[in-house]
Amino acid sequence: MDEMIRHILEILENDARASPEEIAALTGMSAQEISQTIAKLEETGVIRHYKTIVDWDLIGENYVYAVIELKVTLERNQGYQAIAERIYKFPEVRSVRLLSGDYDISLTVRGKSMKDVAFFVAEKIATLDQVQSTSTHFVLKTYKEDGVILHEPESIKRLPVSF
Repeated sequence: MDEMIRHILEILENDARASPEEIAALTGMSAQEISQTIAKLEETGVIRHYKTIVDWDLIGENYVYAVIELKVTLERNQGYQAIAERIYKFPEVRSVRLLSGDYDISLTVRGKSMKDVAFFVAEKIATLDQVQSTSTHFVLKTYKEDGVILHEPESIKRLPVSF
């Protein structure tokens, strides 16, 4: 991959709101070249989506997130893709990942309450024929999401020491 394209992608990954003019200033390219490059990257699917990371806690919207690990049995002539496609269509599912290790697939789901998430897992995920077992881990606090720190550390105040 061209280094300039990599640089543009890194800028956008860190700030999707960066304008072509701002990116041009950082790369030495013209704003028109940046706009054309971005359009081509969107067209080819390299850039999939622009995303806003929201700290829902700050506005009092209390979502519950959980990471669910699945052990699955693959159906004849179908791979992990088939089960992943079934699962990622549920609106509660925020991410689906193929894993190595003890579990095959990891999901991140969002609900209004722990009960909602538990019912979703019991009624929609565990009932799928390919799912052998599930392990649910509720997220208690998110400190960093997609490279963005959500809760800045409080500064440590030290008392002055005198002798």
